[in-house]
Amino acid sequence: MAFKTKALRYLGRLSGRGEIIHNGRKVAPATFDFDGYHRQAAGVSGCGEIRLRADVLKGLFGRVDLQMLTEQGQVFDIIFSDKVLPDESCVAHVDLTGALDPADWLCRA
Repeated sequence: MAFKTKALRYLGRLSGRGEIIHNGRKVAPATFDFDGYHRQAAGVSGCGEIRLRADVLKGLFGRVDLQMLTEQGQVFDIIFSDKVLPDESCVAHVDLTGALDPADWLCRA
């Protein structure tokens, strides 16, 4: 029996600079590189990397209450994808959570 699934559509890439936010307060400058996807039944999802100073990343790693504020004013809820952060790493993979707007990704691929 074959399962029928709707195609996953690539919406585009967002990259640039921004700030990591915790409880509405800017915590640290960071750069980001995110990809967005859309599936009819699931809506918009996104994932990618954030880069910031290793000591700051180590202090934030594992938190589930963080956001990325982009220079363009977009705010994305982020959670860390990995369970372990390599020593002295300044890069971490994240998933974007919450209600994502397809318009954030249009014409940015």
